[in-house]
Amino acid sequence: MSIYLIRHGQTAGNAERRLQTPDVPLDETGAEQARRLGERLRTTPIAEVLSSDYARAHQTAQAVTKATLAPLITEPLLRERNFGKLRGRRWDDIGPGLFSEAFEPPGGETWSDFRTRAASAWGRILERDQQLDGRGHLAVVTHGMLYRLVLKQHILSETSEEPPSPGNTALTIVDPAPPHRVSLLNCTAHLEE
Repeated sequence: MSIYLIRHGQTAGNAERRLQTPDVPLDETGAEQARRLGERLRTTPIAEVLSSDYARAHQTAQAVTKATLAPLITEPLLRERNFGKLRGRRWDDIGPGLFSEAFEPPGGETWSDFRTRAASAWGRILERDQQLDGRGHLAVVTHGMLYRLVLKQHILSETSEEPPSPGNTALTIVDPAPPHRVSLLNCTAHLEE
């Protein structure tokens, strides 16, 4: 069985290039993206959906559970990086270097802390997959930065290439056993007309 790594659907904050707060929901486009993702996965044997508890990821996960009838479990380790006092502000208003490893947001998570949490999140994903004992695939709904860091640190770590930024509701399919072969990377075919 495989791990289905998913980024949440679009929000108004994504469209406006804002650092988002936990309660930001999907916008109308994002809700439709999540619905289409659910339809794409309807006949896939998803045994469980593991999701960040932030509204936008949880709503995306609910669309998957509605289509697949898989149970939904929330996992705080899957949250987006905490930008502290900068949440709600536009990227352009903060300036260059916002997403660099050296940037330390006031009242937020350092890059080192975020990297450590991403490693714990990957460990939790592998643990949940193992507990499914081959009964089906594990769908994991998270956020862009965490999605990309997990890809870079744990899945594509053998390559020197930087993983591409995932689009909203992007899907990556990964083998849970080392060396974590990727059979699909950042696919959004379900959004095509």
